[in-house]
Amino acid sequence: MDTASVIITGVHFELTEAIKSVVHEKMNKLFRHEPDIIRVRVELTKDVDKKDQNAFEAKGIIELRGPNFIVSTFSDNLYNAIDDLEEKLLRKLRNRTRLMKTKRKEVCIGG
Repeated sequence: MDTASVIITGVHFELTEAIKSVVHEKMNKLFRHEPDIIRVRVELTKDVDKKDQNAFEAKGIIELRGPNFIVSTFSDNLYNAIDDLEEKLLRKLRNRTRLMKTKRKEVCIGG
């Protein structure tokens, strides 16, 4: 994985090296699962107006051939939001892989 293929953006707070390294570590799993990924964009947002829970949003966009995947999660802890984002993106990639295998089988059976 190239570090240029993961773009991290922080909105309403400063991105620290610890946050960047955690995001790169989590997104590295996506690249190992699907080598055809072109780029992953992660946008971390802190809602400064909210005084209650779910003040952090983590939004991930996976760019690959075909339609892009866009997933967002909300949490009161930034690191929990990043973990949830990773799980949701991995689930999307697994679903895509499963569907592609199913389509290949249907074409072979019908042809």
